[in-house]
Amino acid sequence: MISNLLFTNRNLEKALDASWLRNEVISQNIANSDTPGYKRKEVRFEEFLNSEMKTGQISRGQSKLSGSNIRIVEDPAESSYRSDGNNVDMENEMALLSANSLRYITLIQRINGDFSKLRTVIKGGS
Repeated sequence: MISNLLFTNRNLEKALDASWLRNEVISQNIANSDTPGYKRKEVRFEEFLNSEMKTGQISRGQSKLSGSNIRIVEDPAESSYRSDGNNVDMENEMALLSANSLRYITLIQRINGDFSKLRTVIKGGS
């Protein structure tokens, strides 16, 4: 049980790292919303996580999740509503920031819950 809990927490920590980085990248996009030619960036992590889940690597404890699976990429969309080439949409970035904040809080709550269970087991269930 403890090894499963620790393995799960390692994966949750990687998701937490990705969420933290995503927050920084979104904030950078917002800060550069008036920079001519700036192309928004995004964090890619969930694609790798989904492929690990589909192959069953995570459920068998053989996941290869690491910090290197978290990548910052430039938005491939060529669409820009502005003549200066900047493709940052402030409303979209604010919505992404809000969703990411909820994701981060959820991950923290899950990790805290797991540690609470571990604490209960260590104390002998009292």
